[in-house]
Amino acid sequence: MSKEALKEAFVFTYDRMRRFQGEWHLERQLMFPAHVFLDSDDEAALTEELRCCAVMDVLSKEKGAILYVRKNEERFLTSLCGENHHLGMSKGVIKNGLTYVTEGPLWGLEERICQIDRHKRLARLKVPGIFGAGRILAGLEIVDKC
Repeated sequence: MSKEALKEAFVFTYDRMRRFQGEWHLERQLMFPAHVFLDSDDEAALTEELRCCAVMDVLSKEKGAILYVRKNEERFLTSLCGENHHLGMSKGVIKNGLTYVTEGPLWGLEERICQIDRHKRLARLKVPGIFGAGRILAGLEIVDKC
């Protein structure tokens, strides 16, 4: 694809902790499995080049195969993951039933956390309508609960 049509193709990833062989290990996981993001300054040119591509024939037959990211979703994902499209681990504490993120990219976004799995060290976040699901996973280690 030409540089005029496609600025960048990427995937979003996040860090999570997994325990195996008796130790905790940091792993990188896909935030949106089976999704590839295409960034373009010229949507019409990108659409036209995708139409000419053989892959487009396959994708056009599947309902929901091509999704457009709205501006508010794009701003949120960019602010959360940065230019490298990666969401690092966060750490926090639970005091009197309330979650406080002490470090990491989730700091200040506590109101978006709707579920915490302390055993798996994961948080589920409410986000502005990402592909209709509205929830993503993020690594969150709760280091203290009082």
